[in-house]
Amino acid sequence: MIVEVRSYRTAPGQRDEFLKFFKTKAIPALREHGMKVVGPLVDVENPNKFVWLRTFTSIDERTRLKADFYEGELWKNEMESIVMPMLDSYDVILCETDSELVNEGLEDAA
Repeated sequence: MIVEVRSYRTAPGQRDEFLKFFKTKAIPALREHGMKVVGPLVDVENPNKFVWLRTFTSIDERTRLKADFYEGELWKNEMESIVMPMLDSYDVILCETDSELVNEGLEDAA
């Protein structure tokens, strides 16, 4: 299993607005495109930062699903122009793990 650990820093004072959009629009759209999303996980020490995870069964699936989403009409014509101005920066760490470990961890956290 491939896990993206995505760390986002919003423009100062924009985190709450970004998270509102992220939870109501972005997560449903990502999931509709077949991506599994965990989070957002809000940084308790930095009011402009949060982390979220995206999981894929393989690198090939990640490549395909990301292309479908980011080259699609919803991202290009609507979401990109809303999301990008609220972000100051972001970082992605691409990890690999056993799917059982991710699923067990999520079940234990519930």
